[in-house]
Amino acid sequence: MTGYVEAVCTSRKKGTVKKEKGQVALYLDMGIEGDAHAGNGHRQISILQGESIDKMREKVPALSNGAFGENIVTRNLDLSQLDIGDQLTLGNEVVIEITQIGKECHTACTIRTLVGDCIMPIEGIFSKVIKGGCLYPGNDIRIVN
Repeated sequence: MTGYVEAVCTSRKKGTVKKEKGQVALYLDMGIEGDAHAGNGHRQISILQGESIDKMREKVPALSNGAFGENIVTRNLDLSQLDIGDQLTLGNEVVIEITQIGKECHTACTIRTLVGDCIMPIEGIFSKVIKGGCLYPGNDIRIVN
């Protein structure tokens, strides 16, 4: 199964909408440079399917990539088929490992307040960086195992 990176997004503060970037740098055991979730933890990077965001755009057409606090928006990759421990190669360099599927939503979530709903708790996945590098929109995504 392969797909591609539709967008890469970051924010300086946790629990907020992220902004699209033309590229990001990922570092081993840290995550995305300049992102609030960067650090030595298991939720360094958040990922959502572009198709999931499209469904929410039917209700709120003005939604942009990053609206749910996701770092990476994918396209043509069914994230529901992934398991904890699966690894993905993004582009030619970056390797990430899935560490969590879904999450508990904050009760005072800025995203839920702005959008009216949040799909990250059910459809979002989280990962840590196994091999760093630069990541761009358009990069291929391949499942390693």
